[in-house]
Amino acid sequence: MRSTKLTSQLLAKAMRAFLNKMNKPSQKHGRQSIKSLTKQGASLESVDISGRDIGSFKKVARKYNIDFAMQKDVAADPPRWVVFFKAKDSKALDAAFKEFSTKILKKGKSAKPPMLDKLNEFKDIANATEAPTKDRSRGEISL
Repeated sequence: MRSTKLTSQLLAKAMRAFLNKMNKPSQKHGRQSIKSLTKQGASLESVDISGRDIGSFKKVARKYNIDFAMQKDVAADPPRWVVFFKAKDSKALDAAFKEFSTKILKKGKSAKPPMLDKLNEFKDIANATEAPTKDRSRGEISL
């Protein structure tokens, strides 16, 4: 709190606000460790996700305010992630997975070719065309 003149009423108000904040238990939201997720007292469920798409899943989970913990499965050759979440968040998770799956399907359908491939294609076209010849004759008018 900021004040030019500290009064007893303002000091009492600041102390009440401080004590109210201290009495409220703080819970983490969003991505967290498995240990802190289990401390919140809810039963956990898990889902497997491939490693390439984990970033887009994080964005969708944040949007739907899902508390989740992630653990990498090193046994699989392509990296896989096991996502743990609270059982009470199952409806929000269903909605998040619907959006996540549509994102992945759209990404596969409308995938643009990589920029390096386009650049190499244009380089080949530029090399195939002949360079224009320069005419160095000055002052001569050709009719």
